Amino acid sequence: MEHQCGLITGDKEPVPLKSISVTLSIDDFVAGVSATLNYENKEEIPVEAIFVFPLDEDSAVYSFEALVDGKKIVAELQEKTQAQSKYEGAISQGHQAYLLEGDDYSRDVFSCNIGNLLPGAKVGVTLRYVQELPLDTDGALRYVLPAILNPRYQLSEQSVNSSLNMKTPIVPLEALPYTLSMVATITSQHGIERVQSNCSLSPIQYLAEDKTSVQVSLAEGHKFDRDVELLIYYSEVHSPSVAVEMGMQDMKPDSLMGSPSAMVSFYPDLPEVEGSRACGEFVFLMDRSGSMGSRLSHHNDSQLRIEAAKETLLLLLKSLPMGCYFNIYGFGSSYEKFFPESVLYTQETMEEAVKRVKDLKADLGGTEILTPLLNIYKGPSIPGHPLQLFVFTDGEVDDTFSVIKEVKLNSKKHRCFSFGIGEGASTSLIKGIARVSGGTAEFITGKGRMQTKALGSLKFALNCSVEDISVSWELPPGLSASMLSSEQTVIFRGQRLIIYAQLTGTMPALGSLKFALNCSVEDISVSWELPPGLSASMLSSEQTVIFRGQRLIIYAQLTGTMPQVESSGKVCFKYTLKGKSLENRVTFSLQPKTNASFTIHRLAAKSLIQMKDLGSHETSDGEKEDVLNISIQSGVLSSFTAFIAVNKELNQPVQGPLAPRVIPRPMTFSYSPTLRKYRSAYVCGKAYVSLDSMEDEESESKMNDSESPTKKPKLQNDHKVFGENAILHLISLQKANGSWELDEELTKILGTSLEDMKEANPAKDQDPSAWATVLALLWLHANGKDLKCEWELLERKAVAWLHDHADSTIPMLVQAANSFLKLSVTPDDLVF
Repeated sequence: MEHQCGLITGDKEPVPLKSISVTLSIDDFVAGVSATLNYENKEEIPVEAIFVFPLDEDSAVYSFEALVDGKKIVAELQEKTQAQSKYEGAISQGHQAYLLEGDDYSRDVFSCNIGNLLPGAKVGVTLRYVQELPLDTDGALRYVLPAILNPRYQLSEQSVNSSLNMKTPIVPLEALPYTLSMVATITSQHGIERVQSNCSLSPIQYLAEDKTSVQVSLAEGHKFDRDVELLIYYSEVHSPSVAVEMGMQDMKPDSLMGSPSAMVSFYPDLPEVEGSRACGEFVFLMDRSGSMGSRLSHHNDSQLRIEAAKETLLLLLKSLPMGCYFNIYGFGSSYEKFFPESVLYTQETMEEAVKRVKDLKADLGGTEILTPLLNIYKGPSIPGHPLQLFVFTDGEVDDTFSVIKEVKLNSKKHRCFSFGIGEGASTSLIKGIARVSGGTAEFITGKGRMQTKALGSLKFALNCSVEDISVSWELPPGLSASMLSSEQTVIFRGQRLIIYAQLTGTMPALGSLKFALNCSVEDISVSWELPPGLSASMLSSEQTVIFRGQRLIIYAQLTGTMPQVESSGKVCFKYTLKGKSLENRVTFSLQPKTNASFTIHRLAAKSLIQMKDLGSHETSDGEKEDVLNISIQSGVLSSFTAFIAVNKELNQPVQGPLAPRVIPRPMTFSYSPTLRKYRSAYVCGKAYVSLDSMEDEESESKMNDSESPTKKPKLQNDHKVFGENAILHLISLQKANGSWELDEELTKILGTSLEDMKEANPAKDQDPSAWATVLALLWLHANGKDLKCEWELLERKAVAWLHDHADSTIPMLVQAANSFLKLSVTPDDLVF
């Protein structure tokens, strides 16, 4: 009888990876991560360990090293083909070698190879990266340590060589042969109100009395079965901030890494202003591949992704303004579209679209998104109606760079709002197409609602923005600023602007720095006003749209002689919105901080790389050379570089080929009625737990119920229509112009008769639709208040219709409706 020992995969092969330990340091809006992978070979033969893993595409990987028998071996960043050749040559000569590289077809997948791991050997490899952290719409800062790597759909013959296509073993959670530990330290000058997570964490420990620093860690026994997510809430998140960082002493003073760099963060607290009623061509591109038949979370009562998609499309259709144009595409291995080309939004076209939405299924096979995109871009532009593209997908596409390149080529004529559905969705695809087109990216996992995210983005698209942002610096003599990243920028309410700069020239001891943002309407430009002897030049330019609830990050370079004593500066943000002048000011230190990780410099380098790097098959030769130079100088990994380290002390000839050992990934089962099979990609329920009062499972359960932002409303009428409840039924009855008709369908929802409803109408001499519309709005407020963000736009449309058709009688209608429905909704509760 054969006995297996040590760690084994589902194929009964021993696995050398034993544990993963993560040290996380979050400073304001930036995360620094150190992840150590501990390997041990318990076999009797040398092996090559291969670990394919996901990282957020915004991660700037800058360090890779190994610890062997107490000796540290630091990897060198080299051109990728040279590094790969050096790795193969080293292991063939009996050396122990280490290789870390990104995938050729996706920026969010990496592979770590350890060649010639001898029997009994123990090795710890550590990779380090820094990352800008995104903001949720409620102002929470989000950090995600991804655990799930879904299979990706192959777009081309070239991408068959992608590491994503490696046959990675899959094992049940209880058999996962490695563990995860994480310790997080969070520091912010703004003060930390609370920290929440979808995983069990240790009690929060405040490291400072003013609550500017805290520490938390994963609870013992955590299985790497889900993405680890942290939500951090700061006290004054809208306060602008400036940070200056010293450059590397061994680099040229005027180089990217040699000069001091500045990071300016702007997150304006803009008032909410309604935008144009009729502007735009709205195209909704919905994933209908087989994987959309899976559930949004592992709970049995969780919605199927395709059902959530159908409800989302219904809400979007009902929220569109009269006078716009729209179309809906569904894609998989093939694609379908509702209309040959975008049509004018009318009652007739809306009704036809709603009817077809109800019949949608996840029945189009794989995930081929490029072909429908090309069809959309080939369509004729509609004068006065700029294209707004909404893309919904679980992101399981292999060759993401081809898709991003096509979106970038058409970025001048449209904006793309992208939505990643389920854990494992490609951050490279979702963030990439949004970034290059000036849109926004959202991810829907667990209990997060696709409907809420989508309607929020539609609100962005329709809302007024802060535009024409001009950036000017006032610096002392001998000091200058050069932009490392300058995006033509549109700022929408709730977004943040972060600017990175490098200083050049002489820094006087008592000098001050003033930074001004002057915002107007459109055609955003960046300019610098500097004292004699100072200059500024843009190092990168990419159009960016800043919406409510988000931020903008800009990098710049400062060159010159830094002051020897402490000095301070002031930054002033000025902008206008709908003719109203707004301003933010902040005082900051001009004394650069010393940072061994050179976080700001490397984030600036990553920003430059992202703008030029479209993978080895989509990047031009000139751009490739630029990316390679930036990557080598900054030490930040790109598509054209890889980390390589060789331990030459180990010099034992290899007898035959090394036995490959691919590290397994976790699996739980999510049943798909459409596919009639179990999927092997785990989707976790996102029940966020506040660390301030988490004491036991009972308190955790209460916290989930009380603080979940996606808690469903308790309905007075649980009439099941169109997949969920009476709320969707009522919404489906709304006309394109925003009104409701006084008919039998409405009475079914209100629980009354048509005769009684007509009798209670206090304005029988006017259009009865006004009475029906007021009744519908009040019922929505009483029964769907918790999901108001999903029907707020269609409410605005209804109120606008009421003002046009029953303006003087609105107060009387509201009062009568309250009496008839036995409610207490006031006119102030509505958006009159």
